[in-house]
Amino acid sequence: MLIRCERQGTALKAKPAGELDHHNADFVREELEGMLKDEGIKELVLDLSSLTFMDSSGIGVILGRCRTMQKRGGKVSVMNMSSQIDRILKMSGLYQLINKIG
Repeated sequence: MLIRCERQGTALKAKPAGELDHHNADFVREELEGMLKDEGIKELVLDLSSLTFMDSSGIGVILGRCRTMQKRGGKVSVMNMSSQIDRILKMSGLYQLINKIG
């Protein structure tokens, strides 16, 4: 699992690559939490174009970051996901809490 993070003003753009499952969820969670310690970040944008698989552990990672961002008045957005991952996000109800770009 690889995750690239780039700060753009008050936004953090993160691009995980590979599978976001129970094997990799802790790594992704720790990487994002480390970057989100900066209280100046008000939006987390997850570019999911390089994600090949996501299970409930991935949903948990996103949900946890939603809580982090909501506490500081921020938001989480997702973009460039496959139709399979889009379907998982719809079925989980996460689109009620996060923004879908594109």
